[in-house]
Amino acid sequence: MSIYNSEIWISDLDEVIASFPEIEEFAGKSVMITGCTGLICSAAADLLIRWNETHDGSIRILAAGRSEKKIRERFAPYDGREWFGIVPYDAAVTKELDVPCDYIIHGASNASPNKIVREPVETMLSNVSGLKVLLDCARKQHAKRLLLISSSEVYGKKEGGHSYRTDEYGYIDLLNSRNSYSVGKRAAETLCASYADEYGVESVIIRPGHIYGPTALKSDNRVSSAWAYAAAEGKDIVMKSDGAQIRSYCYCPDSASAILTALVKGESVHAYNISNPDSVISIREMAQILADSAGVNLRMELPTEEERKGFNPMSNSSLDGSELLELGWKGLFDANRGFRHTIEIIKEVF
Repeated sequence: MSIYNSEIWISDLDEVIASFPEIEEFAGKSVMITGCTGLICSAAADLLIRWNETHDGSIRILAAGRSEKKIRERFAPYDGREWFGIVPYDAAVTKELDVPCDYIIHGASNASPNKIVREPVETMLSNVSGLKVLLDCARKQHAKRLLLISSSEVYGKKEGGHSYRTDEYGYIDLLNSRNSYSVGKRAAETLCASYADEYGVESVIIRPGHIYGPTALKSDNRVSSAWAYAAAEGKDIVMKSDGAQIRSYCYCPDSASAILTALVKGESVHAYNISNPDSVISIREMAQILADSAGVNLRMELPTEEERKGFNPMSNSSLDGSELLELGWKGLFDANRGFRHTIEIIKEVF
């Protein structure tokens, strides 16, 4: 069953579109989206698709990814529409891309904690080489702007309990291979700045907190995704830490509007945090909301050494989203509503 059969999902997209007039800026334009079947970017694609379905005119959507089969399956109802196209792209393999487009949203990246531990070399290199291909494409095609989806892990460890500001960077152990992801994202951001200074390629950077929602694959082993699927299936949620880490959570349709807001209104070569102030909670609080939403129990277990290696090293990864709020963005779904909708949609569709 397709996510498009979910009345809740369609209603959530409509609610975001109704509060987001900036989406009109993309009418008649083409937007290439890498990582289009993933948690964050599939929601961004769905927002543009829903706008096409409910408005005159159209936004050309170029879905870029490694597997044409997976793209066709994910967007099956729209495959073949004149405004929907598929672009073969692999951040680790593709060496050149020359696709006419007005905007590029780059979300293709290995973000799985388990895979980062297993493949730190590929994780780090693809963050840089995959972006270079897209910056070169933007330069050749005179694209208006590229948006890089970076990560809150670029901030590293800091002192104090306040949320991370976009100009605040802490310590990252360069000799810990788990940090191939965070260091790779730092390098990618600097590459954007370098292309702007040397070649005039405009880009803007988004640093998401912890994005969640029903667009996550069932195989996604990030805790918010794994627990949501488990709870929706009636299984208890099993925590393997004290859950004290504070995080900025954001429901994926809200993150999609944040990305598109920054793309059209953000300052060039500037980073914006995605952080809904109504969803800054601890991992334990998140787990309890999921358990309560699904009517299951929350249990504690000790982690294995391999699981411990994949843990995010930051004790407080909450983000200061004030700069994005100043652009006019506002998250519509607080943690309770967003996680409840996630459970309901998973039950309804999957």
